[in-house]
Amino acid sequence: MPASHDLAPGKLCVAVAAGCAAGYIAYLIMTFARHGWIVDASGKPIATDFIALWTAGRSALSGEAASSYEPHLRHATQVAAVGHDFKGYFDWAYPPPFFFVVTTLARLTYATAFLAWISLTFAFYGTTLAAIAKSRAALVLAFAAPWTLANLMVGQNGLFTAALIGIVLLNLERRPLVSAIALACLAYKPQFGLLFPLALAAGGYWRAFGWACVAIIVIFALSGIVFGFDTFSAFVNELPKSTRTLLAEGGAGWSKLQSTYGIMRWLGKVDWVAWTAHAVVAFGAAAAIVILWRSGADFALKAAGLCAGGLLVTPYVFAYDFAILGIAYTFLYRARRYDGAEYLLIGAAIVLYLTSALLAAPLGPFAVASLVIVIVRRLRARDLALIG
Repeated sequence: MPASHDLAPGKLCVAVAAGCAAGYIAYLIMTFARHGWIVDASGKPIATDFIALWTAGRSALSGEAASSYEPHLRHATQVAAVGHDFKGYFDWAYPPPFFFVVTTLARLTYATAFLAWISLTFAFYGTTLAAIAKSRAALVLAFAAPWTLANLMVGQNGLFTAALIGIVLLNLERRPLVSAIALACLAYKPQFGLLFPLALAAGGYWRAFGWACVAIIVIFALSGIVFGFDTFSAFVNELPKSTRTLLAEGGAGWSKLQSTYGIMRWLGKVDWVAWTAHAVVAFGAAAAIVILWRSGADFALKAAGLCAGGLLVTPYVFAYDFAILGIAYTFLYRARRYDGAEYLLIGAAIVLYLTSALLAAPLGPFAVASLVIVIVRRLRARDLALIG
């Protein structure tokens, strides 16, 4: 397949995507002008997800990084930033190395930091997709994806997470050190790295595995030196509390948890039933990844499968994290153009994603299931070709 082929189905697809992207930009500009995005009419931050990142960075700059893990202190800092009390739950349960990112943002004013963050993370995501697809048209399609708008609206880190995963997979075969460093950086959101050790071991990528272990140790040691080793104990103490609040108590709302666990709780099932159902799906996904990565399947299928598995194995996944789907579909396109059935399945995934937002229902796992069907179809076609 030529290295510079256009993204199917061609110019019409890119034109539609460009229209969606233009619509997003117009909507964001209009919302900002009406003081409904980033800052209010008084210039104060609007209470949304990014406030947790910026205030954690401010606390770290003042030498109080560990305070970000204490719920009452964290909320007080956020209230001081927005200038009034508010309802909502803006958590900080990231490992200490993420302070390197948020302290950089916190040196800027809130609005500047917000715009810098969404611009840089989108650029990172878009260029990663373009590198995987070997086409600059992927930048337009990346902007048009609904999960992109979800991240831009609240200043979340889903694009950053997905781009890191893309870099890990894109460089795994030829540049294991680059892949390992990106994987170490992904430790800031460890729930999406759970399957990587299994995949790397099953595929025999021991150099990348070893370098990643070294890089993680170095990054964590540096964060302890810079921000204080008390951040580690604070993080460990806060993690079970945060997990209980978000999962067992539904602090963010069951409809926002786009996982099997979230579906079961949304349907009214008790905690242990939800965990049992989720465990079945998670262990099934883990087993499938080991089998896939031990097989002789095309690497693009392995990469897409790992993306799907990463979204299924964690109970703690939200709508903005589904930017990972973009990485998976781009790897599939890298292998070969989509056929008609695959376009329908991709469309179904997007419709499910949008319906999840419109109906406030955790339909995300079904969108992932649509991706899994595409992968299984291609694996079956490969097996039939080998038999033939």
